[in-house]
Amino acid sequence: MTVNDDSFTSWKNREEIAESMIPIIGKLHREQDVTVLVHSRSLVNKSVVSILKTHRFARQIAGEELSVTETLPFLQTLTTLDLGPSQIDIGMLAAEYKADSRGLTVEEFTADAVAGATGTNKIERRDGRDVVLYGFGRIGRLVARLLIEKAGSGNGLRLRAIVVRGGGEADLVKRASLLRRDSIHGQFQGTITVDEANSTIVANGNTIKVIYANDPSEVDYTAYGIENAILIDNTGKWRDREGLSKHLRPGIDKVVLTAPGKGDVPNIVHGVNHDTIKPDEQILSCASCTTNAIVPPLKAMDDEYGVLRGHVETVHSFTNDQNLLDNYHKADRRGRSAPLNMVITETGAASAVAKALPELKAPITGSSIRVPVPDVSIAILSLRLGRETTRDEVLEYLRDVSLHSPLKRQIDFTTAPDAVSMDFVGSRHASIVDAGATKVDGDNAILYLWYDNEFGYSCQVIRVVQHVSGVEYPTFPAPAV
Repeated sequence: MTVNDDSFTSWKNREEIAESMIPIIGKLHREQDVTVLVHSRSLVNKSVVSILKTHRFARQIAGEELSVTETLPFLQTLTTLDLGPSQIDIGMLAAEYKADSRGLTVEEFTADAVAGATGTNKIERRDGRDVVLYGFGRIGRLVARLLIEKAGSGNGLRLRAIVVRGGGEADLVKRASLLRRDSIHGQFQGTITVDEANSTIVANGNTIKVIYANDPSEVDYTAYGIENAILIDNTGKWRDREGLSKHLRPGIDKVVLTAPGKGDVPNIVHGVNHDTIKPDEQILSCASCTTNAIVPPLKAMDDEYGVLRGHVETVHSFTNDQNLLDNYHKADRRGRSAPLNMVITETGAASAVAKALPELKAPITGSSIRVPVPDVSIAILSLRLGRETTRDEVLEYLRDVSLHSPLKRQIDFTTAPDAVSMDFVGSRHASIVDAGATKVDGDNAILYLWYDNEFGYSCQVIRVVQHVSGVEYPTFPAPAV
């Protein structure tokens, strides 16, 4: 049988172009610390098919096909520029070039659009910043994967140590195995070896010391050559300033909590209030996964329509603080079997909104149901708006926010008619607006917001750590304010 199919030929051509892009993307990342994006999605370390799928995503969101034939000239132009550390979105460059009426060449347009990443205005590469993980559970291991992934660019975050309580025989091997394999998020992308004699894990060439301690007071990090480090506490054992201050040991400069902070601990949702962090603040919280999911869309809706009041109902995947089978639990209902039941529980996300978004004066209430899925949750956000609108207007607005606003790394947008929770495992956004489920009636709007409560939240944590460490690099073209 002879194949004579134009679409097949076109696919092969695009495959060839995508393959040629991989070494360019890698070289920019390694040598100039430039992360190449397409509509906020990184192309670093991606396969040929992944690059093509990322381009195809643009049709779903932006309403038109984006081809590698369009983005390749912009990528090639980047190699001719003296760039500083930055994130450059070649999808946005291609889209804005189409709309530009100045008659510039691709080279001229690109140089103009990324001017802040070149010449005297560019950010110079900084020395690395040490990072320590205190605890190595679900969030800890995903944060470790992200830190190891980013270490290859030399962008300044170096995972130097992990602190855990001592386990039994082959403890280090078992912990490395959990980093290597994950039932939800799949295999670690790279190589992992274990040096039990030196109590280290080597992941993609990064040597990570595993320190055994039962309490923060037992560790002097300078003894391991760690200085001025950011410690990420993902145990949740301490949530107030007094408890978290225990981590401020020799070698540790700042403490970041991956749970809602109590008292006067700042609760930070990257993209919304990360710019309020004081330079001398040593202790802060990344709030909860649900708070990160609802606050960016809340801010977006309040900015455009005004929000008078709201209620959030989260349908949340079960977590390790529930029982596999019925057994005693100090909390109501959580003792019942997590994989077999829907479990009504509480969420502090609604009350946490006031900490992350104090300018929102509307009362927000909340409740939650844990359901028998291992990852990905959905927040149903019901809002009374300050003015009447239409479903089409709201969707067009949120689509634009996801593509062009400063919240584009936090808010994603899907029009897939048959989207279900597992489709969003591995999403790097704080939340994803489900266009098909959105309901609007006059001044009432109901948004359905998917979120990977493990990986998406871990990405938000990394963004906060990058910001406080001074290695959060600008994105070009700059998003509209």
